[in-house]
Amino acid sequence: MNRKLRMGMVGGGRGAFIGNVHRMAANLDGKIELVAGCFSSDPEKSRLSGEDFFLSPDRVYSTYQEMAEKEAAREDKIDFVSIVVQNHLHFAVAKAFLEAGFHVVCDKPMTQTYEQALELREIVNRSGLVFALTHNYTGYPMVKEARRMVRDGELGRLLKIVAEYPQGYAVGDVEGDGQGKINNWRSDPKIAGISNCMGDIGTHAHNLVRYITGLEVEEICSELTAFIPGRELDDDGNNLIRFTGGAKGIIHASQISNGDENALNIRVYGTKASLEWHQEDPNELIVKYANAPRRIYRRGNGYISEAAAGHGYTRTPFAHPEGFIEAFANIYLAAARAIADRLDGNPAPEGGYDFPTVDDGVAGVAFIKAAVESSASEQKWLKFPPV
Repeated sequence: MNRKLRMGMVGGGRGAFIGNVHRMAANLDGKIELVAGCFSSDPEKSRLSGEDFFLSPDRVYSTYQEMAEKEAAREDKIDFVSIVVQNHLHFAVAKAFLEAGFHVVCDKPMTQTYEQALELREIVNRSGLVFALTHNYTGYPMVKEARRMVRDGELGRLLKIVAEYPQGYAVGDVEGDGQGKINNWRSDPKIAGISNCMGDIGTHAHNLVRYITGLEVEEICSELTAFIPGRELDDDGNNLIRFTGGAKGIIHASQISNGDENALNIRVYGTKASLEWHQEDPNELIVKYANAPRRIYRRGNGYISEAAAGHGYTRTPFAHPEGFIEAFANIYLAAARAIADRLDGNPAPEGGYDFPTVDDGVAGVAFIKAAVESSASEQKWLKFPPV
């Protein structure tokens, strides 16, 4: 590929936090250029957002349907689309662009329902196009190092996994003295789907477990709670997990954990060693042993493996901290390689590409479905849906 990839975007216009994050991440390595978009369901807001991004007016669209149709007809059409709309639109927008022949990068959760997730996977598989899902925490180098350690058997047989994603920003709403911190659309089942907290951040914890350990959930026992008065959807949840291979675990997510900010963390316990990683201190990976001192591995050092340090995933030397945007950019970087290889007719490298795919999307939506159904059931353990 002797040029930048041309990116379009649906959603993420003026005032959208996550849209700005996607644009920064895509732009970080200089391999992607935003050239077109439908940035809002409000045509005027979309137009103004296009001006903010210095786009040609004829490539700023009023609807995503118009964008897919008109971009497909251009010689200089976009190479892929980034989808950053609200949950209920993910499926329809992704389907439209895949059927128009475009590669897709989509925010999570992949779809609003499990049935949509299965259908979208069929569409992706039939199309042969690249589909990347921005579970961005898998982009952190020390998460990749943790995955490598598990795959190489350094932890031994896995016994227990604990993943937590506590936030506390909405706790004021429990007593009615907050500012309505949870976005209104996230509390609306028509837009957010069947879950708020588990769908928003619990899926990240589940994805992190799946990425690092390679284990699938076999059975789940969940309790989801809406502590905030008047809320239909959960703001807190606890899940007991039985994994393939006999390991047991806990996945917890909360938006009313007073004092916590974005405290995603994971602990993986094996027969030889255990590891621990914290998103708020992402450049360190702690490895612990029963009869030896614990070790702290730090990003950017020469002892870090190629899985974490190679492929451009580490950009600065040790002691120059990298964080959220760089991890997010690693998803775009890996997806860009896959898209460029498809466009150039190159085969995939041995071992494939390291980004979340449509299969990860199906697993995430299955997790939401299982947690909600388990919480509502009198049955202690529920089988996990097929993924």
